[in-house]
Amino acid sequence: MVQQLHVTSLSGGRLCQSSGILRKGVQAAKMKHYEVEILDAKTKDKLCFLDKVEPNATIGEIKSMFHKSHPQWYPTRQSIRLDAKGKSLKDEDVLQQLPVGTTATFYFRDLGAQISWVTVFLTEYTGPLVLYLMFYFRVPFIYASKYDFSTSKHWVVHLACMCHSFHFLKRNLETLFVHRFSHGTMPLRNIFKNCTYYWGFAAWMAYYINHPLYTPPIYGEQQIRLALILFLFCQIGNFSIHIALRNLRPPGTNNSNTCSKTRKIPYPTKNPFTWIFVLVSCPNYTYELGSWLGFTLMTQCLPVAFFTLVGFIQMTVWAKGKHRSYLKEFRDYPPLRSPILPFIL
Repeated sequence: MVQQLHVTSLSGGRLCQSSGILRKGVQAAKMKHYEVEILDAKTKDKLCFLDKVEPNATIGEIKSMFHKSHPQWYPTRQSIRLDAKGKSLKDEDVLQQLPVGTTATFYFRDLGAQISWVTVFLTEYTGPLVLYLMFYFRVPFIYASKYDFSTSKHWVVHLACMCHSFHFLKRNLETLFVHRFSHGTMPLRNIFKNCTYYWGFAAWMAYYINHPLYTPPIYGEQQIRLALILFLFCQIGNFSIHIALRNLRPPGTNNSNTCSKTRKIPYPTKNPFTWIFVLVSCPNYTYELGSWLGFTLMTQCLPVAFFTLVGFIQMTVWAKGKHRSYLKEFRDYPPLRSPILPFIL
């Protein structure tokens, strides 16, 4: 009799448990929509309340809804976060997959006026192209008036102009036809900082290379030819890496310059210039460094060497960051790779 009572008690427990699961299932079935409130990250004031938001709505779609009530904050200008001081959520994050209740609270921060990456890159690279040519043709008010529109007697000066122009023309063409950007815009204020860097260094280098008192490299033609080979080799290598990286990501739905958020491990292709992927995570920076080392060797100019050094430091920071993200995202990431220099850095 005791055994029978024990069994009945267990059965009753199972029945209650099943009943509880059933009630939760019914409640989940009835919950078809979320309520979303968006607060100012600084003041905590309520900016917007969205009713009946679909569970499968993305953060990008919520940004569009928010934009309707606040037209001054277009989607790319918005940073939506779970915590006022936390990281921005990705546009592809889905509402029902986030750690929020039926009434989701998000925090908004204004990223400021935005500008497209394509516009930024074209502005950055067109400036050095034009500025260098102004010094090369020795337009008035740069050097002494007797040198206005004169030409240098050293053939390395003309070669350097061709290499510099080729480099930045290549960058512009890659921006238009090769690069795909995971983010369509960047803060407008960044364009002034970036242009100051590229335009300022271009003017500084061009002033000395095209100066009437410029002297050629100490080892003459042999040094210049070696530098030219290094420069061209690395320019081809850099372009090859950009093509390989482009092919890793399919184009976005709205613009050929945007891409999907899908990330893959880059591997060497049939192109020999991509075989450096065996040893380096960011060979585009490796080849870029090689190009400027070649240009430095070709011109034997101190401002060029300084620009190369500063660029190397910045590219190393970027390469290390991307290398860390690869290691974090892919468990099977090749362990032999270094960020920018094989076995060194």
